[in-house]
Amino acid sequence: MPAHAPGSRWHPHQPCHAPVARERRARLNVNPGRRPALPGRSPGTPGTAAMRGLGYRYQLLPDQDEELPMGCEDPAGEGQRGWEGAPAAAEEEPSRLVLSTPSSILRDRDIEELGPQLPPRLTQQPWHLLYSTGRDGFSLRTLYRSGARPDSPALLLIRDTEAQAFGAFSATAIRSSSGFYGTGETFLFSFCPELKVFRWTGRNDFFVNGDVNLLMVGGGSGRFGLWLDGDLHRGGSQPCETFDNEILSQREEFCIQDLEMWGLA
Repeated sequence: MPAHAPGSRWHPHQPCHAPVARERRARLNVNPGRRPALPGRSPGTPGTAAMRGLGYRYQLLPDQDEELPMGCEDPAGEGQRGWEGAPAAAEEEPSRLVLSTPSSILRDRDIEELGPQLPPRLTQQPWHLLYSTGRDGFSLRTLYRSGARPDSPALLLIRDTEAQAFGAFSATAIRSSSGFYGTGETFLFSFCPELKVFRWTGRNDFFVNGDVNLLMVGGGSGRFGLWLDGDLHRGGSQPCETFDNEILSQREEFCIQDLEMWGLA
């Protein structure tokens, strides 16, 4: 076999019969039964002794940046499979929060940032406005009645009188109950001004609880991550064990300017 310059390249599975003028590099390929020969050396010269007992052959592979000679096919030529024959990975479509109508609380940028935080199964489908204080009045009882089916998730959006936007996501519908309910997918969030998300810590399962007088999201040691009164006029936020959250608003207690609840139909 002729000698080849250092830096030439060889490939074990793709012989090329046409000559190529550019510089090559070398690769090894096991071929039992044949004596090894190193590039640029004939068998028996120094450097081959350590490889005796193994058989190797060399095959020439053109550089990837030059045109392939006739008779050599590029297995990735169609852009569908790589050199190992694996299918090319398809780009995943980013998760998006799709609202069926404009929100009076979230800006387009806020919606774009919040979308990837939701479970992927709940994105790419329209969320519907189930309750709005501007449309339905200020009443927690009315909010409960406006909820979607029990297995539908809920997105609670709040803007206080200091123009701070924040809220909560629940994987189940927000409803009146005698105890805490929900799953570990529940989280709190705040835009101040950038999005901050506070997820379940695993320390307790005080996700959501409420009656006609009070709605609570997150708790522990007498503190609630988010609470709203029955008239939806006042609320509050404190660091809690469930989410290890910061205060969502500028102050621990706030006055509600607007409130929306969104769900899947």
